[in-house]
Amino acid sequence: MSLDLMARQVHLIAKSKGFWDGEVTYDKIGNKLALVHSEVTEVLEAIRKDQGQEKVVEEMADIIIRLVDLYQAMVNTGQIKDSLDFILDKKIMKNMERPALHGNKF
Repeated sequence: MSLDLMARQVHLIAKSKGFWDGEVTYDKIGNKLALVHSEVTEVLEAIRKDQGQEKVVEEMADIIIRLVDLYQAMVNTGQIKDSLDFILDKKIMKNMERPALHGNKF
């Protein structure tokens, strides 16, 4: 399944569960990004507390879900026009051409 298609499906579910009432404002976008960050922290905690690989992957899935949900909300309001699939492919190709550590020390 493409990320663009996944985003549409995930966003429809999130809307049906009440996660997107009202307008998609900068404050709401910031809140949704903070929730992505909280999911990243949950991955770290699952690793730190040795909760098992399934819990780690589940939390990684939550990151993807929250991120593609936000992406689709921004697409729906015209704030984003580019395809996530297209830009991701382009970025992967760009990264393939970059030097080790992208030219940084770490």
